[in-house]
Formats: sequence, structure tokens, C-alpha cells
Amino acid sequence: MAEELGRAVGVAVQAFTAADAVEQVRQAEASGIRAGWATIGGAGGADPMVAYAAALTATERIVLGTAIVPTWPRHPIALAHQALALEQLAPGRFRLGVGPSHEPAMTSTYGAEWDAPLTNLREYLVVLRALLWEGKVEFEGRHVTARAQIRQPVQVPILASALRPRSFEVCGELADGAISWMCPRPYLIEQALPALRRGAERAGRPAPPLIAHVPIAVSEDREAVHALANRQIGFYGRVPFYNAMFREAGFPDVTEAYPPGLLDQLVVSGTEEEVAERLASYIADDGMGEVLAHPLLDRDDREGSIARAFAAVARADALVRG
Repeated sequence: MAEELGRAVGVAVQAFTAADAVEQVRQAEASGIRAGWATIGGAGGADPMVAYAAALTATERIVLGTAIVPTWPRHPIALAHQALALEQLAPGRFRLGVGPSHEPAMTSTYGAEWDAPLTNLREYLVVLRALLWEGKVEFEGRHVTARAQIRQPVQVPILASALRPRSFEVCGELADGAISWMCPRPYLIEQALPALRRGAERAGRPAPPLIAHVPIAVSEDREAVHALANRQIGFYGRVPFYNAMFREAGFPDVTEAYPPGLLDQLVVSGTEEEVAERLASYIADDGMGEVLAHPLLDRDDREGSIARAFAAVARADALVRG
């Protein structure tokens, strides 16, 4: 199913506990959503990869993916073994998204020796592809050494995060999809998609899909949405790689708060119908392969925020499917 999904609008699962993650996945499937995603790490929560084992067996159709698993803390062989187990539990319903994350989190949390992150990602993708798809890997690189075999190769889709043009090019060359985050919509159209195609052309392969990871809020109160976004995702402007991307996108100073013009490009908000139509237009009008909708949750109405977001995402996916 994962290989056939295509042109979908999925949703980010944000859970405090593993049991909550399973329940949210069940809720997403019951809402008619075809794809769910979770971020590994951050907020000190339980590991979604483990929760996915329960969620996949508790559901029937929804495809689950990671967006993303950071590369520095986990060896690709260990991660491949986890992906193999999930694929065996629910064939065709798991997608593995990986990425180098960003320097402050990886160095302060894990003590990683941050160096040449795109080389790290490239080596990681090569090892995962060889082991999962071909069943054997013999690789020694700058960051990764891997020698292993698995009995039964599986073609789990392997995706990667991308932020700036060079990372989109790496995804075009080696991954089954590129997952963005916090990228203004015009930046995705004007810089990310062309870079993805350049990488694919150099590798002599079709361009993989760009999965636009988009914050959403089902609310007509624009000022309240902007305030919520600045509280929940405003810190990215102070992260060097994201700040550089914002500058390339035409927003030179976002270290304190996002200006309204940038927020309107980053966050999809409005009525349920308006949110659904705008999400669907990323695919219909802008050429994205998929959309990953990331609900901004009101802490005073968390369950309501999730329910409204899931309804809008399901409606957007229905529009995409026609």
C-alpha cells in the first residue's frame, strides 16, 4: 500500500504516551486519513517506532511513516532491523524517513560530532537501501561502517528530510521522497522542487515526490493562529540552518518572531473547508507529491484541536483523490 499511496494528505501524530499514539492513529484511520507520521525524539516522549508496532496491528489501512528518525543517535543497521519488523507486521504500511536533524539538538543531547551532515545522510541512505532492498550491505564511509545481511529483503520506502537546495538534491539522487519542514510555500515551489529534480537527473532516475510538511490550524482567528505558531514553532528562526533557509526565502530576520507575511506562507489556517482546499492545492496546483499536515494544538483544547485538524485533513485527502 505504501508504494501505491501517492498524492495523499496525511497528518502528524503528536502523542504524550505510546498508548496515546496508538489511539491517535486509530482516530486518524477512523477519520478517513490514509497516512500518519511521527517525529522521533523531541519533547521527551516515548519512541514512536515502538508505538507503531502496536498501532499497525490495531489498524487495517493507514500507512505510517517517520518524519524523521535522526541519523546520528542510531546506527542504520539497527534502524533497518526495526523497519523490517514493522514491515513484517503490516506489509506495505510503513515508510522510513531519516535525516541529520540539526546541530544544536544533536550535539547537546547526544554529544554527536557534527560534521558534514549531508555526507552523513548520503551514507545512511546508501546503507539502508542496500540492506533493506538487497538484503546485504558492505560499506565503509566517513561516518558509517556497515557489514550485515538480512534473510528477507523488503522494499520499505526510504525517505529523507530536506531543508536547503543541496539536501533536496541528495533526496532526488538517493531517496524515495523528500520531507520538508518549516519551508515557506514559494520556497518549496521555486527552490526545493527544482533542486529535487536536479538531483534525480544527475542520478538518471525519475524525481521522487516532495512531501510538504505544513503546520495547520482550523481557526478563523488569524491573530490567534499567528500567536500560537510563534509560541510553538517560533524557535526555528534561531536555529542556524533554518535561519539560513528563511534568508534564502526572502525573510532576513526571524530570530525574534515570525512576521505575519512569513506566517501566512508557513501556516495553513481558516475554516475546515478552507484548510482542506489549501492543503489539496499543494498537490493539485504546486506539484507536491504529498502533504504532511502538522496540527498546531491549543493546549486548552487539545482534543478539539486534534479532531478539527483530522477532519480537515480527511477532507483535503478526499479532494485530492477526487
